[in-house]
Amino acid sequence: MNVLGGGGHGGFWGWNPSPRKPKQQRKRRFDSKSQSSNSAEASGGAGHWFPLKQAATAGSLVLTGDTIAQLSQRWTKAKALNQQDGKDALLSDHDWLRALRMTSYGFLLYGPGSYAWYQFLDHSLPATTVGNLLLKVLLNQIVLGPTVIAVVFAWNNLWQRKLSQLPDKYRRDAFPTLLYGFRFWIPVSLLNFWVIPLQARYFISASRLVRHLVHSRRK
Repeated sequence: MNVLGGGGHGGFWGWNPSPRKPKQQRKRRFDSKSQSSNSAEASGGAGHWFPLKQAATAGSLVLTGDTIAQLSQRWTKAKALNQQDGKDALLSDHDWLRALRMTSYGFLLYGPGSYAWYQFLDHSLPATTVGNLLLKVLLNQIVLGPTVIAVVFAWNNLWQRKLSQLPDKYRRDAFPTLLYGFRFWIPVSLLNFWVIPLQARYFISASRLVRHLVHSRRK
């Protein structure tokens, strides 16, 4: 019988008249931690303010897309010039600053932003109806698409210290890039919202690579 020594919960000489209460409190605290853990896992295990997993995934995908785009550009150029050492140029002339620029865009902007956008859509349109599905696809095209184009153009020009040329860039390339993206984004968005669960939708940002390839070849 625990009547000597401090129980820390009141009573006579540390004796607790309701010994089950601390266990229940501990259980509630444990349940609360478990719920917090589950909530963190649902948001990518990245805490409450920055979706690290989604950001890292988007950064990796954009880096891969930029690498493919650069290799494709150099291979095409080497074939056009009939260069015999084209394979060496593929490896030696890599633009690492451009790769860093695009990777930072994916990690800092596109990954967290697209994940927050998908959460917002699911919160605003939770019912799994055909109407909500089509509305999500429509909003994806008229809100997310132009926003992504505007931000990636600005991000590139900022890194290249060409902000003064940004308005001309928008006028020349923004609308054609948006129209070209519709051919890929509309079917991908339908599949994304219809089949893919929320926790995995950020991975569909792999479609960002296709857009980036198009944008890179226009530079």
